[in-house]
Amino acid sequence: MQKWKQNLPLHLTFSRIYFLPLLVPMILQTGWQWDVAAAVLFILLSLTDAWDGALARKWNLVSNFGKFMDPVADKVLVSTVLLTLLYLQKVELLLVILLLARDTFIGGVRAIAAADNLILDAKSAGKWKTGFQMTGITLIILESFPWIPYFGILGRVALWFSVVLSLFSGYQYWQAYQDSRKGK
Repeated sequence: MQKWKQNLPLHLTFSRIYFLPLLVPMILQTGWQWDVAAAVLFILLSLTDAWDGALARKWNLVSNFGKFMDPVADKVLVSTVLLTLLYLQKVELLLVILLLARDTFIGGVRAIAAADNLILDAKSAGKWKTGFQMTGITLIILESFPWIPYFGILGRVALWFSVVLSLFSGYQYWQAYQDSRKGK
């Protein structure tokens, strides 16, 4: 297998971090053109979450490193963008606290599980949470788009729905860890 092909899934994973120095200033700019550019880049980076795993499975390149770095890259991307939107006062502090606290909790549970030689697979509620989160963030970035009203409101609704799913999936991860410990 060619070297570029072997490294592509991990480069896609890390692209969610590599492009933050470009994405954040785009979000901070004013004008709907900047918002569209930032939204397009955010969507592309969000899609790498599906592409990296799909290519790793297709080319038989799945690794523990990739399994652990994928959610880390997701969290770095989402946390950075949420904090940027918080700075711009486009999202509520409580929303950001709940999402970041849940993600930190899950990271801790995954680390403990790994220390116990257990791998916790992503749960469907967590995947739905990610979908609503990415959609909500995109809509909030596009809030100033002049031809389609209510993007910001729809984005906030989607983000709050992602909070509910986030808390539920956090419980699922904890329960899965408890169950796997009992079965070990």
